[in-house]
Amino acid sequence: MNLFEHTHEKQIRKEAPLADRMRPRTIEEFVGQSHILAPGRLLRRAIQADQLSSLIFYGPPGTGKTTLARIIANTTQAEFLSINAVLSGIADIRKCIETAKKVRTEQQRRAVLFVDEVHRFNKAQQDALLPHVENGTVILIGATTENPYFEVNKALVSRSRIFQLQSLELNEVEEIIDQALADSERGFGDKKVVIAANARQHLAHVSGGDARAALNALELAVLTSETDAEDFLNITLEIAEESIQQRAVLYDKDGDAHFDTISAFIKSMRGSDPDAALFWMAKMIEAGEDPRFIFRRMLIFAGEDVGMADPQALGVVSSAAQAFDYVGMPEGRYHLAQACLYLSTAPKSNSAFAFFDAISAVRAEQADEVPDTLKDANRDGKAFGHGEGYLYPHAYRDHWVAQQYLPDVLQGRIFYQPSAQGYEASIQENVARHREAQLAAFLSQTVPEQSGSSNYWEARTLDNSGELLNDVRNRLTEWSKLSRNTLALVLNAGDGLLLGEFLRQISEETVYALVNSKQEKQILNGFFTNPSSGIKPKIAHEVSTNPESFEIADLRFERIVGRNVLQKHVDKSGFLETLKPWISAEGVLVFGETVPALGQRLSDLIPEKLLKPELRKSLKAAEEEIYHDAENSRSNWTPSSLLTELESANWNIKRWQVKEFSTPTMIHSTQIKTWFAMQADSPHSSYGQRLSTHFSPEQLHDLHETFRSEVAGNVVKWSSVYLFMELCKKTDNDS
Repeated sequence: MNLFEHTHEKQIRKEAPLADRMRPRTIEEFVGQSHILAPGRLLRRAIQADQLSSLIFYGPPGTGKTTLARIIANTTQAEFLSINAVLSGIADIRKCIETAKKVRTEQQRRAVLFVDEVHRFNKAQQDALLPHVENGTVILIGATTENPYFEVNKALVSRSRIFQLQSLELNEVEEIIDQALADSERGFGDKKVVIAANARQHLAHVSGGDARAALNALELAVLTSETDAEDFLNITLEIAEESIQQRAVLYDKDGDAHFDTISAFIKSMRGSDPDAALFWMAKMIEAGEDPRFIFRRMLIFAGEDVGMADPQALGVVSSAAQAFDYVGMPEGRYHLAQACLYLSTAPKSNSAFAFFDAISAVRAEQADEVPDTLKDANRDGKAFGHGEGYLYPHAYRDHWVAQQYLPDVLQGRIFYQPSAQGYEASIQENVARHREAQLAAFLSQTVPEQSGSSNYWEARTLDNSGELLNDVRNRLTEWSKLSRNTLALVLNAGDGLLLGEFLRQISEETVYALVNSKQEKQILNGFFTNPSSGIKPKIAHEVSTNPESFEIADLRFERIVGRNVLQKHVDKSGFLETLKPWISAEGVLVFGETVPALGQRLSDLIPEKLLKPELRKSLKAAEEEIYHDAENSRSNWTPSSLLTELESANWNIKRWQVKEFSTPTMIHSTQIKTWFAMQADSPHSSYGQRLSTHFSPEQLHDLHETFRSEVAGNVVKWSSVYLFMELCKKTDNDS
């Protein structure tokens, strides 16, 4: 280099921007990035030992990526080569490679190639460089503001160690400002610059952790300000504000800043922080993001994160998006803000994720046949029975009726779990009560059939329609007078009807249940396990109804409640006697029992004109004999006979009520077929078999056909009689 070239280069360095002049020359001068450059850290040790492998520095502008590369250039004994990915082509890369090979051959030194903005390399450029990084011809040091895992050739990334640089802290930017003011050689140390504390803080704050932006603003402030009478140059807050004005928002619509900012926006709304949500949205708009993209994200959010907690959220955002299309910018920012604030302050629920559980079930289950009652009856419905037995909900009270909607294999499966937030809280109980009544009706009608029970026709005559079950549940719950801490036991709890209601009204810790089988316990555990806490209900299964089932000594209940608990017991008062040790001194029994002897007679389902008087009379007489069969404990009792038993068994009868219910009920052809099934291994298993002792085979066949043709598929008024009772142990004062 001759004298003129040396003078020219010195002049260039002198006239370079302050940010370039103040670049740290050694690692000791470097400010910030202590997470990778603090004493003992890997990168610092590698630089000091001059033992570098390929590196990629990744971080926002002004955080020191290029400066670190220059420090390495000043420190290493290797040949340091530098190119810019934007300005350099394949020819420049090849030239650097040739230089690296020459240095290695002639001087036995390594070569370090610094590539600024390495993410801007196209595929051809990266492919041209890759083999020489792999074989060690050059050690690559790349610098990028974009995530290298997405923007840089994967092969280059896999052969490099990634170091992420972070935006500088405010105190670090202030330290860099002070260095520039104190450095006489490269900064303004030869001037009497006095900067106000709030001016320094403002430059550091508005620069957003970008040292280059802060130094550029400082330089502008110094060079455009005049000295006072004592030759001091005072940088006030006003001067600092004019010098930096507004920093450019760091935001690349195809890069990390884009995805990070939209992520922060979504998470702020999800966290119900309207201030943060407005800030991140403002950053996106200020950086030039398409408002329609933001609206699309808010529409997704309205369904995913607000959902049923506020069903109006989707409409609000949709209307705001439509209004924005009408109005445009800048006034459309009001609609952006309104949608953002509505979502941020709305109650939150992600219960719509239930859809993905349903998708998993669809993929996992093969037997997902549509139930016949739900099939389209307009196409060959009569021939195949499609649509037969469907109950039209609007024909029932509250426009709801219990019937099967899921496939058999999924019956009782729960996908949707309403949250306790907003609107969803108001429907949570109603959804649960419908489910429980539906499950109870389904289990009551299918379990006897599936188990081959001989009394399926009697189970039908007990009537388990959802509407009736709702009434029974409400009455038993009301009579039980529950408080939050009532210690309660639900007997015959396998259908889930009462257990669900008790779990809602009482603490999970004080509700117990007895069921008749492991299958019932498994079903109820799946149905009633608390989705948020994972707490399972306290359920035991004991055929003998053993109080030791819960393995708790001296367990005494304030309420023992059940539906149709006494049906299977021949000695009903004797069974009640076994419950006395379970009842606390102030405890009561509350039972609801169907009374088959007073309930629906199947003969009454046949229109009067279709049976001859003599045949109808014989049929009714046969039915009465069946219902009063001394061997049939399920139906051979009446409220008056039970009352006599209990009074003599030393029970205090607090309440006693017999109530008749009339419920619209669909009679299915499959039910009638079961009523008249003739099972050889059980001579008294069905209604038809019991009638067979009173009628000839021809008469029985005619009755079956009459039921099938005239009753099947009809909705009838089904009569059920329930006995509700509240009992407690007699005390000395009651005698």
